[in-house]
Amino acid sequence: MKVKRIVANIETADPGAVARFYADVLGLDLLMDHGWIATYGNDGTMPLQVSFASEGGSGTPVPGLSVEVDDVEAAYRAVLAGNYAVEYGPTDEPWGVRRFFVRDPAGTLVNIVMHTR
Repeated sequence: MKVKRIVANIETADPGAVARFYADVLGLDLLMDHGWIATYGNDGTMPLQVSFASEGGSGTPVPGLSVEVDDVEAAYRAVLAGNYAVEYGPTDEPWGVRRFFVRDPAGTLVNIVMHTR
């Protein structure tokens, strides 16, 4: 048996608000919409990963999602333009990433991260 994909499922009462965050702010495409579930992503190939943590690093809470981007400053500007409250950062971490935390409209703490090394 080989795992082919891992999908995060986030419960929300307002799928439209969450869609605006993931599509408009992070630029993800709508891949599937059945009314009760909508999936956003892109057609790129990504490594399969799942993380288990006792903290989020640097004394932060564990985020529900980590989204790696190629330009964390552009993501930060998009988050601010969308009037989403940043809860941590942006900051350069000693393990070689620049990141910030924001809550999506469903309340999920999202780690927006870019590798710097």
